[in-house]
Amino acid sequence: MPGTVDAKDDSNAEDSAYSQSYTRHLERRLRALETEKQILQAERSRLEKETQTLRTELEKLRQSPLITATITEMLEDGRAIVKSSTGPNFVVHVASSIPSDRLQPGVIVALNQRSFAITQELPPSRDPIIRAMEIEEAPSISYLQIGGLHDQLREIRETVEDPLLHPELFEKVGIEPPKGVLLTGLPGTGKTLCARAVAHETNATFIRVIGSELVQKFIGEGARLVREIFMLAKEKAPAIIFIDELDAVGSHRLDIATSGDREVQRTLMQLLSELDGFEVRGQVAVLGATNRPDILDPALLRPGRFDRIIEFPLPDDESRVEIFKIHTRNMNIETSIEYDKLLAATQGRTGADIKTICTEAGMFAIRDKRTCVTQKDFRKAITKVQDRGFGDRAPSNMYS
Repeated sequence: MPGTVDAKDDSNAEDSAYSQSYTRHLERRLRALETEKQILQAERSRLEKETQTLRTELEKLRQSPLITATITEMLEDGRAIVKSSTGPNFVVHVASSIPSDRLQPGVIVALNQRSFAITQELPPSRDPIIRAMEIEEAPSISYLQIGGLHDQLREIRETVEDPLLHPELFEKVGIEPPKGVLLTGLPGTGKTLCARAVAHETNATFIRVIGSELVQKFIGEGARLVREIFMLAKEKAPAIIFIDELDAVGSHRLDIATSGDREVQRTLMQLLSELDGFEVRGQVAVLGATNRPDILDPALLRPGRFDRIIEFPLPDDESRVEIFKIHTRNMNIETSIEYDKLLAATQGRTGADIKTICTEAGMFAIRDKRTCVTQKDFRKAITKVQDRGFGDRAPSNMYS
């Protein structure tokens, strides 16, 4: 009957729609479960890696501690003679994982506590004092911030910069660059300032050493520091070693000396050996600075060690004008500054003295609650600096 057929069609249509809806629901559920499965698999993989890392770390912690030793000789059969940190010498085997060409006398290695076999090569030890001498960041001083000293800067650039930046020029000419440069002059004439400028202008590693730091209490410590300084410079080449106050360790050797003097002499002999030894230094330049070249040992000044001696004189009138302009470049000064009077009042002054005068002039302006420095401030500053006393360098025509 027609009514019965229509009812059956409606029922079939509802069943078909429900079936399609339920199928889509199951497909969405299946996709969600697959996504969740992938997430769980990724999490499982991460946890397995973390577990493996923890197991590896645990195995390392369970391992026996290693013994440090120094190789004294390599034998023909591949074994090595080492001196352990505990004292005695041993003939030991070398692990196959370590290339034999990397093991040389003097190399520090680690020994297995049970078999005493060499298991790994250790980096060379460095004294904390040596690590502190290396300047990580180049000083901000450039050649443009140095007044006068044109001849001195030219010689420094020829003897220090060019061998480091353009070594091929010396090879083409067929000469060896100077091994050492000694800067001499009164305190405050710009020796250390020029050394800082060299460190700024070159990309070389700069190692600054104070001569008194090499004078140690125990026998052999000063010589060891000198040896490690040059080893560090060779590793960091191109490098510049700047030894300030060289006279603290390089003074005349005496026939009659105390135990402390003898230790200083041992340090000096090690320095002489490093300056002109059998080993080639490569791209390592040595700069020395001293106020007392007259007390230096003659062995330091002979050719092959400090080949070039550069003297830093007191600045002349033209140089003092440049120094005044450099130190007043960032100062708020009046336009009517008479440099002629400043020059007449600063004869015999060093660059450091002029810098102090400029600073004191600014302090007088600040004291009066002013933001502009005047000629009167400079006059007061020169008088104040004169009152501090300069010994034989005090000029006769200072401001009254």
